[in-house]
Amino acid sequence: MLAINNIEVVYDRVILVLKGVSIDVGDGAITTLLGANGAGKTTTLKAISGVLRSERGEVTKGTVQLADRRIDGMRAHDVTRLGLVQVFEGRRVFENLTTEENLVAGGHVQTTPTVKQGIDLVYSYFPRLKERRNQVSGYLSGGEQQMLAIGRALMSQPKVVLLDEPSLGLAPMLVEEIFGIVGRLVKQEKLSVLLVEQNATMALAVADHGYVMENGRIVLEGPAEKLRTNSDIKEFYLGLNDGGARKSYRDTKHYKRRKRWLS
Repeated sequence: MLAINNIEVVYDRVILVLKGVSIDVGDGAITTLLGANGAGKTTTLKAISGVLRSERGEVTKGTVQLADRRIDGMRAHDVTRLGLVQVFEGRRVFENLTTEENLVAGGHVQTTPTVKQGIDLVYSYFPRLKERRNQVSGYLSGGEQQMLAIGRALMSQPKVVLLDEPSLGLAPMLVEEIFGIVGRLVKQEKLSVLLVEQNATMALAVADHGYVMENGRIVLEGPAEKLRTNSDIKEFYLGLNDGGARKSYRDTKHYKRRKRWLS
């Protein structure tokens, strides 16, 4: 469905941020991209969705293909019309609009009947939003705003959804609820999802395939089940030792990546 082929991203024609990144997102599957702050995860999503131009960035090498159509270099609204949408980190709802007005705004590329169908679909997955349909979104809780951000993305009837840090700042129970709904959307609506997360435990629990990024490069990839048992992932992202016990911060705060990660 979505193929990122050996792309490089440069900001201000000088700063090389992504270095030969390749990622495949399968049909009706969740693919996760893991990495620490500054690894290049969000830049990868922006390179796919077409919003790099607003930040003086560009894809200088490689290609991004959506269903065999090349989309790198296209404007964000054109990419959205083709069926790919990004849910940004930090939710970014329109705080002065009501919940339903936010949803209508998300359907700006659709016809009026399709917008109404989209709203009904969103409410079926997020009944809490229906209860707050007339409430100004700036007064919603963090979890409700995240639900609204995802719901607003669904209004464009996407085939591929890019989710950037949906667990950020949310309580564990809310994170489980939201990830559960995302899993249902993938199965029932046949969505493909590229999930960027620092919560490796949750991401690998719901994903089918995973990639690990460091310093603008993909250093490890494989089925999510295999990554969960990988000793490097356990140590560096789950904070566990080979025996499965929790490691102390004193043991893990100073470490060197194994050479095979970058080999």
